Amino acid sequence: MISQPVAIFLLVLVIILLGPVLFRRLKVPPIVGMIIAGMAVGPYGFGLLDRDASFRIFGEVGILYIMFQAAVDIDMFHLRQQMRRGLLFGLLSFILPMTAGVFGVRYAFGTGWDTAILIASMYASHTLVSYPVVSRFGLQNTRGAVIAVCGTIVSVMLALLCLAGVVQTHVAGSFEITSLLRLLLLTAVYCAAIGYAFPFVTRRFFKSNSDPVAQYIFILALVFVASLLASVIGLEAILGAFYAGLILNRMIPGRSPLMKNIRFVGDSIFIPYFLIGVGMLINVGVITKGWGVIWVATNMSAVALGTKWIASYAARRMFGLNGTESTLMFGLTSGKAAATIAAVMIGYSYGMLTEDMMNGAVVMILICCIVASVVTERAAKRIRMRLTEQDLEHEDVGETEFARQIVSVSNPVTAEGLVRMAVFMRNRLNCNPMTVLYVRTGSENRSRAMGRTALRMAADAAEQMDVATRTVERFDINVTTALGNVAVEQEATEIVIGLHRRSNIVDTFYGSLVEQLLDTTNRMIIMSRCFIPVDTVTRVMAVVPRNAEYETGFHLWVSRIATLACNIEARLTFITYKDTEEFIRTALAEDKTEVDVRFELLDSYDDFILLSGDIGEDDLLVVVGARKGSISYSSDLEALPGFLSRYFSRHNLMVVYPRQY
Repeated sequence: MISQPVAIFLLVLVIILLGPVLFRRLKVPPIVGMIIAGMAVGPYGFGLLDRDASFRIFGEVGILYIMFQAAVDIDMFHLRQQMRRGLLFGLLSFILPMTAGVFGVRYAFGTGWDTAILIASMYASHTLVSYPVVSRFGLQNTRGAVIAVCGTIVSVMLALLCLAGVVQTHVAGSFEITSLLRLLLLTAVYCAAIGYAFPFVTRRFFKSNSDPVAQYIFILALVFVASLLASVIGLEAILGAFYAGLILNRMIPGRSPLMKNIRFVGDSIFIPYFLIGVGMLINVGVITKGWGVIWVATNMSAVALGTKWIASYAARRMFGLNGTESTLMFGLTSGKAAATIAAVMIGYSYGMLTEDMMNGAVVMILICCIVASVVTERAAKRIRMRLTEQDLEHEDVGETEFARQIVSVSNPVTAEGLVRMAVFMRNRLNCNPMTVLYVRTGSENRSRAMGRTALRMAADAAEQMDVATRTVERFDINVTTALGNVAVEQEATEIVIGLHRRSNIVDTFYGSLVEQLLDTTNRMIIMSRCFIPVDTVTRVMAVVPRNAEYETGFHLWVSRIATLACNIEARLTFITYKDTEEFIRTALAEDKTEVDVRFELLDSYDDFILLSGDIGEDDLLVVVGARKGSISYSSDLEALPGFLSRYFSRHNLMVVYPRQY
């Protein structure tokens, strides 16, 4: 048995690296492959590795990581949509296995009621062992996945309460209702404290530190704090990790470098370590000890899998889902690991399980993990293929989907923020490179050095978010001319620039550059000024002028703002007139943008002064302007620059001038 730490870690890395390649050729899902590899190298296989402290630690972290990532991956908009269904499915996937398990164990194995309830709680609980498959195929926001993840928490929570109750009854001889009430009270206090404290400290940390590595360590520390506190009050740590993920969800956009780090570390280290550790627990050799183990394992596996399948089928009929979505739900909820292993260990230590029952439960865990992985992978492939076919059938490579952006930078301080803002306004399927432009009008070394530094920082920020860039340093007679020429050369759909900061008392709010740009180009111009990282914005408030729906670029700017709110998972509120509201709703429906959108109606343009008092430091105010002579231009917009300068000098602000003919 290998005991040298470097050799142990090297062998694990080799398994993580070569295992998926080998098992894919054998048509075996990588998750099953990791478990089988753990069985092979573990103490019950070839005995190369012992399940030492490192596997216990990384295994515990791995299951916490899976639950946390499942909560972070879900878009809160989709979670709210499917919350009721998820709760009902959770009750179904608990009640059916629990009821069938109690009576089945009682009469099939001839046990007492306490042992029957203990084993039934194993059937009712499940672990999202196969969730990495869903994440890999990008299906975390599909109906089946969201309902299954939401139902997981309900069924696991109830199963753990049953487990705690039966153990207390077995040890103390009776069940005390006061213990349950105490746990519920502590849970309520825990949820309130975490729900308030985590967003508060996270927003302040993110505002002062934009380093993705530091942010990742900070988030991971919060997950472990939540998990530890959950254990202290009597809950399972996995529930704490999931709840932390839900609370932190809004602050970790799917396209951010932070989310990229979360997925990378989890998929490369923690989750494979957990799966290998699960395999090392399984001793297939117990099957040879007699028919008793085979009978117990077969009975347990049949009841556990059968009742989960019935729950998924019942949910399909109740919620109007299709067969593939139901199969995906069954695959996600049929895996057994963390809570089931805990129940086995507790039951055996208290003498509630015989050796045959313990060995049969271990074999059941193996069978359920294999079934969960195979079923989830097959269902995920079918769903992914169907979604891809739909995308191809309705593919529209128009400007609303595939932006060709020019981001003008000159200051290293604001370059990264501008690029992040532009990236979050892009469709996730957009593969067009972003043009990052620095224009110099002179030969000063200091100005040139600052511009090139801004270009480099902007390109690095885009690369962290997996967006290709085309960096351009251009010498021209003035910035306006350079932007106009590059926009024509690149066939740009929009120009993104930083909002001008007044340098003296006679300077205008926009500055001469923007005023000239508005006169010389008909493309959409987006001016941005954000005092906080854009991915920490909680609400986007868009003020829309009268008759904006008649402008050429109406659909384009609606799409950009909605995509921004969707990608940063912020609530979107349009402050607009009644006639314009219907056109905005139509544009959102045509784009199939799934975002939490609300409307505040205006009687006159000055009404949004009253609404502005509700705009906080974590909100982004978007003001849609209009060029002189356009349909939506009015005397109200004539005073817009001065109005913004007077009332919104300290707000996060974006000003959009739509495209014109």
